[in-house]
Amino acid sequence: MDIEDVRQHAQAYCDALLAGNVDRAVEELSNELHQHIGEIVSQIPLPLKEATVESVEVGGKGYVANLVLVGESGTVKVLTRWKERDGTPTLVESSHVAEKPAEPPTEPEGQPAPEG
Repeated sequence: MDIEDVRQHAQAYCDALLAGNVDRAVEELSNELHQHIGEIVSQIPLPLKEATVESVEVGGKGYVANLVLVGESGTVKVLTRWKERDGTPTLVESSHVAEKPAEPPTEPEGQPAPEG
């Protein structure tokens, strides 16, 4: 297992979340994380508009992948830890790092906002 292997699995996780395929995303999780799936999904601003792997680096006994997840409700950065399980990079920990609320839609200059 190397950085590129982890990046590929992290990107597959992002792609599955972006497609709304939570079942496919869960395939990347360790058995331990399966027990906390609700907690993990609650960190994600679904539905997603963008999901990217910002970086992957060696971290302790595994690898750390930083993900950026952009949804309608805002942007979330998630730190994920990956270890080799049964010869495959496996997501073993997911931590919510930062959140930026979605920007409200802006009105074109010179036009007042509609009153509601």
